[in-house]
Amino acid sequence: MSADFPPVPDVMASAQWLAHRYDPGHDAFHMLYVPRPRHAQVPFLTDMHLTGAGDPVVVGRKDAMAIATPPAPIHFLFHSAYCCSTLLAAAFDIPGFAMGLKEPVLLNDLVGWRHRGAKGPEVARVLDESLRLLARPFAPGEAVVVKPSNLINPLIPAIMGLRPDARALLLHAPLDAYLASIARKGLAGRLWVRDLFGKLMKEGMLGQLGIAPADYLGLTDIQIAAAGWLAQQQQFGMLCDRLGPRVATLDSDMLIARPEDSLAALCALFGLPLDRATTDAIAQGPIFARDAKTGGSFGEGQRAQDAQRGLEQHADEVEKVAHWARVVADNAGIALTLPRPLLD
Repeated sequence: MSADFPPVPDVMASAQWLAHRYDPGHDAFHMLYVPRPRHAQVPFLTDMHLTGAGDPVVVGRKDAMAIATPPAPIHFLFHSAYCCSTLLAAAFDIPGFAMGLKEPVLLNDLVGWRHRGAKGPEVARVLDESLRLLARPFAPGEAVVVKPSNLINPLIPAIMGLRPDARALLLHAPLDAYLASIARKGLAGRLWVRDLFGKLMKEGMLGQLGIAPADYLGLTDIQIAAAGWLAQQQQFGMLCDRLGPRVATLDSDMLIARPEDSLAALCALFGLPLDRATTDAIAQGPIFARDAKTGGSFGEGQRAQDAQRGLEQHADEVEKVAHWARVVADNAGIALTLPRPLLD
C-alpha cells in the first residue's frame, strides 16, 4: 500500500472512504476517497464522475468486515429511471440526519457478477456485506439513504429481506412522460432502454408481459422502453403486496407538483426526525431548483414545461406506443397506478 494512504482501519472507519467496487476475483472491496462535499458535486458515484478521486484502497472482504465501523439505519430510493430520483437522493444530504448515496457502483458490480454465473448464496453474502459498508454513517445519528441504479431492481427482494428494518420508496415516471423522456434523449436514450431490456430479460422479468420472445426484434425502440417500464411497474406492484407498509410509491409528476409534501412524507417513512419547517426549506431550496444531473438551473415550472415539450415533439410515437402499452398492461393485469401512495 502507498504511504499516502491512511491505515486500513482508518479507511474502514470512515464513510468518506466509499465502498466503490467489489472484485470477486480477489474477493476484495475497492475503497475510494469521496468526502461529503464531493457527493454534492456529482450526479452519480460512478468512475466517470469520480475522476481525480485517486487510487482506491483495496481491502480483502473478510478484513473489511472485521474492522468496518458499525452501520447506521439504511433506507432506499428504488426507481424505474428518469423520474427525478437523483434529485430526491441529493435532497437527503442533511447533516445530522441523513446522507444520500447516488447510484453506488458497488451494487451494479454484484448484478454483473450474478450475470456471469455467481451462485446465489455467494451473491447474498457479499450483498449483505456491501450494504453494511454503504451504511457507514458520515456523522453520529445519521441514517443513510441509498438510491441505486435501476439495474439492481431485480435484487430489491433480497435487499429488503436482508435489511428488515429498512424502508423504501418506489419512484417512477408516468408512462407517457417516461416514453417522451426516452424519445427526446435521442440515440442515447434508445440504446439505454435496449440495454435495460436485455438485462431485464436475463432476470426473467419480461415473461409475464405476454410478448413472445420471437417478437422482440420487431419492437420499436419506444416499444422496448414501454415494455421495460411495464416490467418494472409490475415488480413494484408485487413489492407493494409483499412488503406492505415498508414501502410507498410516488410518481415524478406528484413529486414535482408537491415537493414539500413529498419530502416531509418520505422523511416520516424513513423515520427521520425532521420538522416540517426543515423539510419545506430543503424542498424550496437550491437542490430542487437545479438539474440534478447537469447542475443547471431550473426556473419555476421549467421541469413541467420541458416534459410537455417532449410530449408534444414526439406526440405521434408516444401516443401510439402508450396505447399499445396500456393494452399489454390490461392483458397482463399490470396496474398503471401503483398502490401504497406516499401522498393522498
